[in-house]
Amino acid sequence: MGDTPYTINGPDRQGKLEMAVNSYCINTLGNWNGCGACHIGLGARPDPTTTPSLTQLQNIDCLLCHQQGYKRVKSNGVFAPDTTNMKISMDQAVQTVHKPQRVNCLQCHAKGGGGDNYKRGDLALAHGATADKNYDVHMATTGRNMSCQTCHKTDQHRIAGRGSDLRQTDWDVPVACANCHTDKLTAGGHDNASIGRHVGRVACQTCHISTYARNAADTAATEATEIHRDWTKPHLTASGALHPTPTMANDLKPVYRFWNGTSYNHNLGEAAWIDPATGRYPTSRPQGSINDTKTGSKLFPFKYKTAYQPLAANANKLIALDTSVYFKTGDLVSAIKAGLVNMKLPATEPYAMVTTDTYQLITHEVRPESQALSCNQCHGSTATQMKLKDLGYALKGTTGTTCTQCHGLKSVPAFNELHNKHVTDKKYDCSFCHNFSRPERGLRTRR
Repeated sequence: MGDTPYTINGPDRQGKLEMAVNSYCINTLGNWNGCGACHIGLGARPDPTTTPSLTQLQNIDCLLCHQQGYKRVKSNGVFAPDTTNMKISMDQAVQTVHKPQRVNCLQCHAKGGGGDNYKRGDLALAHGATADKNYDVHMATTGRNMSCQTCHKTDQHRIAGRGSDLRQTDWDVPVACANCHTDKLTAGGHDNASIGRHVGRVACQTCHISTYARNAADTAATEATEIHRDWTKPHLTASGALHPTPTMANDLKPVYRFWNGTSYNHNLGEAAWIDPATGRYPTSRPQGSINDTKTGSKLFPFKYKTAYQPLAANANKLIALDTSVYFKTGDLVSAIKAGLVNMKLPATEPYAMVTTDTYQLITHEVRPESQALSCNQCHGSTATQMKLKDLGYALKGTTGTTCTQCHGLKSVPAFNELHNKHVTDKKYDCSFCHNFSRPERGLRTRR
């Protein structure tokens, strides 16, 4: 639970402890014992109060973050040191604590949603020690070999950074590429005027992460990510639990949306609604548009993920099915009925299976600069990376009506030639041909 200054719906304090809904395990309601394995602590359910107490502090497992050699095991809902699988004693563990290393962070953050890279799509266990800088130029040992804290600054255990689908903001300090690449957000920072024109409206990640869920060259595992989850099809996991069947994929192109830093994130008990753009029930949406004037609003890359999960038909609410029932039995109907009771709805409430979806910011797996997107991958008739027209870049009329507002209809040249003639040479603002403007560029808005 935490303050949510960048979430546009729901109360000022939100979090997965009580209300957050997603397209993975939906909600923690009914199964804190299972969910608590993924969330920092020693197993006891945290008190949502903002006032820390000795009991709260004693429920924090410091060694999980501060000792690579530490391992733990859960018994009767509480974690204890797993000394039989540790190469050091507990005395040695507490005497050699250290700042968190990548492997400390990844043991939780890489395995959210059910397995390695299932949830985020751009953050896998491979990031802990890979030497493949084509996989991630920042974290590879042959690249910058950066720690997580290089970008995610900390202060008194408050950590900066949040994705588009995360509600609470722990420490409100920007995690920005420009913190290190100090000149890249200037018009001349890339030594290329065409690229320089993009930096005000296109995020660095958009050009520098062309695909995600790539496999690292030096790991035996696959770094595939989950793109769909079907709760009607239980499957037996290696641990013996019954989980919903995931659809996994590698080498995915992001979807692109304008994001101004704020998000809609669905909460338990809110009325469910269908997004007409996708025909699905949203659990998270980045806010923004091509005409957004909010500072920092830019085009960003996202993972797009769906799930097939239950909806209470009469109440019109997504159901937090009881995963403690489902993971033990694989019985969807029993898990739904238990979830309805947990939500204080009748177990007899009729339900329907619906498709939800979510957008999740992609910001890791940055490639070397030589592998950044080229102009033709996004612009022109042969572009394959994104559909700019769907993002608001379509002409405001037909080619004929748009062109003839200034001159007679001519043969249409290639994109770069056409764009440079109107913008670079004639200094025409975007609004001449499109339904948006770029006033910050000081271009002409009249002939």
